[in-house]
Amino acid sequence: MKSQSRRSFLLDVIWQRLRHNRMALVGAGIVLVMFLMAAAASVSGVDPAAIDIKQSLLPPSMAHPFGTDDLGREVFVRMLYGARISLLVGFVAVGISTIIGIILGSLAGYYGRWVDTLVMRFVDIMLCFPTFFLILAVIAFLDPSIWNIMIVIGLTSWMGVARLIRAEFLSLRQRDFVLAAQALGASDLRLIFRHILPNAMSPVLVSATLGVAGAILTESALSFLGIGVQPPTPSWGNMLIVGKQTLGSAWWLSVFPGLAILITVLGYNLLGEGVRDALDPRLKE
Repeated sequence: MKSQSRRSFLLDVIWQRLRHNRMALVGAGIVLVMFLMAAAASVSGVDPAAIDIKQSLLPPSMAHPFGTDDLGREVFVRMLYGARISLLVGFVAVGISTIIGIILGSLAGYYGRWVDTLVMRFVDIMLCFPTFFLILAVIAFLDPSIWNIMIVIGLTSWMGVARLIRAEFLSLRQRDFVLAAQALGASDLRLIFRHILPNAMSPVLVSATLGVAGAILTESALSFLGIGVQPPTPSWGNMLIVGKQTLGSAWWLSVFPGLAILITVLGYNLLGEGVRDALDPRLKE
């Protein structure tokens, strides 16, 4: 009961801090709008790949809110489906990287010694390679599908989470509550996952929120280069390719996808900063 009441009190404090952080609320609002856009894609009833050459390159109007592209496809509908792709890529890629980072960081921080040395040298090796170029190199040997992109982004972006978890474990493993559980005969797995890890998750939540923005940016860049999500599947990145080709005569094909990427990444960054401030025990209300 005491543990539940303490957890409820902490959640209440975090919520109060978030509620009074205007920038965090703006970020949360942007993220919510993105979720609504992704949900609207399923109920729009319009095929994003439907071609109508007679309606090609129409400017924004009441009938076509974001205009049409060179094949007569509705840009607004494709933007909705692009939001769903961005959400999928962001959450799956961050989920993969977070799981890998938590496992390796926990092992390094809890056991120390040669385990810590082995894991951290592997982290150092991975950090030696520029992440984006490493992703490009891997994607070059694979089919440029959305699932391959999500997996590759996740497998090449776990190092920061591993270092955060390791640092938290090094700080927590000598605390009284861990030593008491150890004295009572708790197993290593129980100590790691029941006692230490829940207390080490605050920086990981912040990192994951910011990581979604990074994954969306990476997917958009790969799609813009033509090795990401492949047409006719709509993605904000591959929509920019069409916009680049017709920038002088059809500005809306570049402006709307570019603004969507900018605003979405900004929203996740603002939300991540707000979550960081709310979880930081050194900050006072």
